[in-house]
Amino acid sequence: METSEVIVSSCSSHDDENLYSYKQRPSICQGLLLEDQLRRKLKFFFMNPCEKFWARGRKPWKLGIQLLKIAMVTIQLVVFGLSNQMVVAFKEENTMAFKHLFLKGYTDKLDDTYAVYTQTDVYDQISFAVNQYRQLKNISLGTLGYEQDEDDLTGLQICKQQYRKGTMLPSNDTLHIDSTIETECIHLDPKELAAKETSDLKNSPFFRLEFYRLIQVDISFKLKGIDLQTIHDRELPDCYEFENTITFNNRAHSGKMKIFFDTDADIEECKDWNISGSIQKNTQYTLVFDGFVIVSCIASLILCTRSIILALKLQKRFVNFFLEKYKRHVCSADRLEFINGWYVLVIISDMMTIIGSIMKMEIKAKNLTSYDVCSILLGTSTLLVWVGVIRYLGYFQTYNVLILTMQASLPKVLRFCCCAGMIYLGYTFCGWIVLGPYHEKFEDLNTVAECLFSLVNGDDMFATFAQIQQKSTLVWLFSRLYLYSFISLFIYMILSLFIALITDAYDTIKKYQQIGAPSTDLHEFLKQCSSEEYSTRPQTSMSFCCCRRQKSDDDMILIN
Repeated sequence: METSEVIVSSCSSHDDENLYSYKQRPSICQGLLLEDQLRRKLKFFFMNPCEKFWARGRKPWKLGIQLLKIAMVTIQLVVFGLSNQMVVAFKEENTMAFKHLFLKGYTDKLDDTYAVYTQTDVYDQISFAVNQYRQLKNISLGTLGYEQDEDDLTGLQICKQQYRKGTMLPSNDTLHIDSTIETECIHLDPKELAAKETSDLKNSPFFRLEFYRLIQVDISFKLKGIDLQTIHDRELPDCYEFENTITFNNRAHSGKMKIFFDTDADIEECKDWNISGSIQKNTQYTLVFDGFVIVSCIASLILCTRSIILALKLQKRFVNFFLEKYKRHVCSADRLEFINGWYVLVIISDMMTIIGSIMKMEIKAKNLTSYDVCSILLGTSTLLVWVGVIRYLGYFQTYNVLILTMQASLPKVLRFCCCAGMIYLGYTFCGWIVLGPYHEKFEDLNTVAECLFSLVNGDDMFATFAQIQQKSTLVWLFSRLYLYSFISLFIYMILSLFIALITDAYDTIKKYQQIGAPSTDLHEFLKQCSSEEYSTRPQTSMSFCCCRRQKSDDDMILIN
């Protein structure tokens, strides 16, 4: 019999020959009973839901809600994803249609290299775009119309940017020009265009371009469109406003004028629409389902928040007890044992799901058009929900090894990535400044970073070597040294060290499972109360300290 058991037995005895006097007995017994009560609370707190159910019959409400939420959130995401996919497809198809409508001789293969090389081609392109805009309703296959707003200017606007007047004689290498940029614009109303001929516009002074001074020409116009394909999926249609801009870029003055077509599509609420059928009924069902998702997330949020609050209270109680009895502070590792990171993950996921579901309901009712923000919230929340499933797989020893390995190796991996990132950034800046003018994959920092990351994974190596231009022998030799050193350093050394960190953590976890992990103060404190003592089998008076579990109101408040 251990000393604590002897003392606890003496606490219930009235023998005057006891080791402790009558005056000492109440305070000692009270302290030991409080210690035992704390030990049992901690033991129950660190049980998993199944163990808590078998020990006390406590139903795993959080587990049930999480499983229900996984199904509901996934279904919600799939439904919204199909709707969002139609929105993206409609925007992309209209953008491609606009390029074929307003760019003369445009083909899909020339999307990144579309340009003109003569003055006649520039005038023809401008006239073609204006003429296509004028007869848009007669030639377009889509549900398009002109923008009509009393407050804003409607129709087509053409602006040109050019330097102030000067003279240039290339034959004599003579240039006199003012670098101040002037911008001049004209506005063409659709009704005004219908009454004019294209030749009249060409003869206007505005279109007499002096190309040695010309910097850029912008043709901008707005169009309206309606997405009717949503009706086939029993959803309300969306109305779009397309802000289109055709840019003739002559900043380089190299004889090649690049042409870019940019479209910015905004979804707006349709006005004066009247749609009959089963669309309204289907919308109501979807809104009710989203409401159930919000309710389940609120319930999960409340339960997880409550668990974290109770865990912090229990942590404070254990820290104070340890400080009073052993006169030392609890280590940070033991403090972190009380903070369940999975609950924090679930809380973040629930908050994002609630906000995303509210936005989805507004979008479904056509009161909001923030598809991108809603998709980010719902997509991220669904990711976190499925990641949270790993917690329940951790109850099985086979899966728990993998989870513990990731948890143990994460700090080392993050520190290692910080060190390797410094080398990676050095190669990124070096490749951009040296190889940028000679290789399309090194033209800007973002492209360089993507190219180097692909090389680390062994992708597209030969093409990266082969596409370097051999206009400069020195740069060509440097590119070979640069690429060979980067690939050798990251694939053979840094990547191998990265894998070694994870392997070392895995071996450590396997070793701990065989011989046991190093015990902390918290573990030693809990060893005196085994989980078997929570079973419903008859208990002996000798193990009264840990075996009998009284369901007092105070206990139910402090447990997780």
